[in-house]
Amino acid sequence: MGGVGERSTGHDGIPGFVFRGRHFDFAFSPFFLIMVGRRGDGSSDMLKLDEIHCGDCIELLTQAKAEGLKVDLVFADPPFNIGYEYDTYRDNKDYDDYVAWTDRWIAACRGVLADHGSFYIAIGDEFAAEIRIAARKADLHLRNWIIWHYTFGQSTKQKFARAHTHIFYFVADPKNFIFNDLSVRVPSARQLIYADARANPKGKMPDDVWRYSRVCGTFKERVGWHNCQMPLKLLGRIVKASSDPGNLVLDPFSGSGTTATAAAILGRRYLGLELSENYARMARARIAETLALGHTDINDFEEGDIFEKTIPQPTRQRNHRTKTAEQMALDLEE
Repeated sequence: MGGVGERSTGHDGIPGFVFRGRHFDFAFSPFFLIMVGRRGDGSSDMLKLDEIHCGDCIELLTQAKAEGLKVDLVFADPPFNIGYEYDTYRDNKDYDDYVAWTDRWIAACRGVLADHGSFYIAIGDEFAAEIRIAARKADLHLRNWIIWHYTFGQSTKQKFARAHTHIFYFVADPKNFIFNDLSVRVPSARQLIYADARANPKGKMPDDVWRYSRVCGTFKERVGWHNCQMPLKLLGRIVKASSDPGNLVLDPFSGSGTTATAAAILGRRYLGLELSENYARMARARIAETLALGHTDINDFEEGDIFEKTIPQPTRQRNHRTKTAEQMALDLEE
């Protein structure tokens, strides 16, 4: 298996490098050097793996299903239909049109989901109920209704400020699914605050309220060319929990490429679908630049790479004058 920086040549003679046994071509963009992911065997299937494909996800997945594609994990962060500005997609469909479209893309993803597969969907308040109904119609089984609570929420004057997004966690089969609990456990307050001998040394499972900051404009992680960027650490938790190394992760709305980036770092195969040619090109570049750093776990990133500052270790003191034990325990989960 080749290491980062090891030069290689593809089947068609295009030079590049190898990361985790996969060849990456060198290609040039008007913006910067990009490296286009390709399968090690040089095959050119309709949807080759480890690539961001440009096109309509419903059309691409319908064809891929006919060709036998199966994925182990889906993460979807669709347009919320709240008038957000994208470079090609118009985020202001009529209610009935948006709901019908939601039914279609969920069904298309469900059609390629493996029998043991998991399916996560992020959505805002406006259509959370509709997503739940659409998933039930697609024969998906709810495991958790997760709330992503973020800092830097919206500023409001006439209602309470919104500081959350819904993340639905579904599975195809409630008796047969991947869930790697040991990979996502976090230190408990009993361990690090109270030094309680009864604490599980492996930590505790995160609850269903996840606390990650939004990727704000001043963060080093911010790509700058896409307004709806998910935190890489949030996607890392999903990929670790609901897939194994070598599994295939699908994102039907690739956007800034966060899902694919997390999957690639963690040794999974990925398949991203994106309507915008510009976003697809920039996401490929982001993935290649991140892999070139050579990290094999998302927690390996430190300040000065692509992340905001890392979380300091809390004190073990019982009586903390500025933070309660509950607040410190919450800090540990971020």
